[in-house]
Amino acid sequence: MKLLDDDEGINPALSVVNLVDVFLVLIAALLISIAQNPINPFLDDDVMVIKNPGQKNMEITIKKGEKIEHYKSTGEIGAGEGVKAGVAYRMADGSIIYVPDEGLSPQDTTSNTTQ
Repeated sequence: MKLLDDDEGINPALSVVNLVDVFLVLIAALLISIAQNPINPFLDDDVMVIKNPGQKNMEITIKKGEKIEHYKSTGEIGAGEGVKAGVAYRMADGSIIYVPDEGLSPQDTTSNTTQ
């Protein structure tokens, strides 16, 4: 049995096995660092990710707790019936303020029924 009698320092197969082990440990470390990256948006409880905003191929991914919903744009403009509920203003600091119309009660602005 020549294989068992060989010195371990001479056998090149052992060094290849050691390299494979080193690369496996390196890949495992990289996967762990990617999963725990603080920039990863899916670490939070509620997240919304928008890819290609305003484009025909826009995609929206929404994560609420454990539930993940994925929406793809068809590129078509939506249409429907409704009434004006108020006016929204964008302030200089980037916040948005909604002002309901004077003729509507708070129930009218949140109702989904048609009249």
